[in-house]
Amino acid sequence: MDHTYQYSWIIPFVPLPVPMLIGVGLLLFPTATKNLRRMWAFPSILLLSIVMIFSVYLSIQQINETSIYQSVWSWTINNDFSFEFGYFIDPLTSIMLILITTVGILVLVYSDNYMSHDQGYLRFFAYMSFFNTSMLGLVTSSNFIQIYIFWELVVGMCSYLLIGFWFTRPLAASACQKAFVTNRVGDFGLLLGILGLYWITGSFEFRDLFEIFNILIYNNAVNFFFVTLCAFLLFAGAVAKSAQFPLHVWLPDAMEGPTPISALIHAATMVAAGIFLVARLSSAFQ
Repeated sequence: MDHTYQYSWIIPFVPLPVPMLIGVGLLLFPTATKNLRRMWAFPSILLLSIVMIFSVYLSIQQINETSIYQSVWSWTINNDFSFEFGYFIDPLTSIMLILITTVGILVLVYSDNYMSHDQGYLRFFAYMSFFNTSMLGLVTSSNFIQIYIFWELVVGMCSYLLIGFWFTRPLAASACQKAFVTNRVGDFGLLLGILGLYWITGSFEFRDLFEIFNILIYNNAVNFFFVTLCAFLLFAGAVAKSAQFPLHVWLPDAMEGPTPISALIHAATMVAAGIFLVARLSSAFQ
């Protein structure tokens, strides 16, 4: 069991070689890379399938042992502030990993044929693999800073590139800008909420933060209005990501992207990330 959890840090990085190799191939060997472009679907699907199998195994471990595993690496900037990178595995993470990988594999399989005649085939699979990497990193993050980094990669960059994939079409260009701007509203609220909780607790790590937060609430040591405001701002990030009222206006226009992108965003990954955030922060909301 320990080995299973110890190697879980590699999960977000498994799909990453595909966009990196595509980029290097287009830069150094553009003709050969374009001639063999259908070849890139196989490693994309294979690597995500490996993550799915590992995620199912993790989920079985969670069912049998109901344990929570966290591993962090400290990166100390100065004596007064310490920032840590890490990963966090619990039942919520296991469920989201299976959801992301399963839907991602189905979309990739469908995309291979659907996008086969498109000139942007290679670019499409590079974007998709990076999107999957960002989503896997999001759900395995152990602290708010990592959540926000991957949050911006998924919404701020990947969704912008995927919705506006056919950027020569005015409607697609407008749709990706609409999604980008609308989500910036929610993301700014999320950032303010994160900073507010850090100001209260002095920690970005979920387990430490919630423990300190609950103690302060129990001892009535924080301003209730300020705490409520922080919770509302955090919720604003989930509202924008999941396209809920009043930040729902970007989602219908996301159909301007290729059909596999619309399925990926609408079905279970990007929109579900807002639900994941609410579930992850349920202790704070309660």
